Amino acid sequence: MKSTLFKFTSLALVLVPVVSSAQGSTQDFNFGGFAAFFVAVTTFINNIVVPAVFALAFLVFIWGVFKLFILGGTDEGKREEGKSLVLYSIVGFVLMISIWGLVNLVAGSFGLAEQGPQNIPVAPGPRSANN
Repeated sequence: MKSTLFKFTSLALVLVPVVSSAQGSTQDFNFGGFAAFFVAVTTFINNIVVPAVFALAFLVFIWGVFKLFILGGTDEGKREEGKSLVLYSIVGFVLMISIWGLVNLVAGSFGLAEQGPQNIPVAPGPRSANN
């Protein structure tokens, strides 16, 4: 466990300067295809993984309701299982939507919503000999 944590922390510390010093759009820098890979991974997470997690939570909720009302009509054990599934799925929905809202709030606060950062200060280039 410590070895995996150490490897993950080392990788994160190595990649943080690359990502944090990036300025401008993804066309302005290309660290051996890292920018395109990073954009592809975040797009995959936003467009595939997040909706799949919400769909899975919804299916767990539906299964819990099914166990609570239909399968657990006379069996108290199945009713309790259904209640716990419904409760856990509702808590999961609340947590997912809360985190989604916080991420959007932070992204909107820093101007990262939709188009990336806006009005990034740029260091002036070298002056010519005539100036």
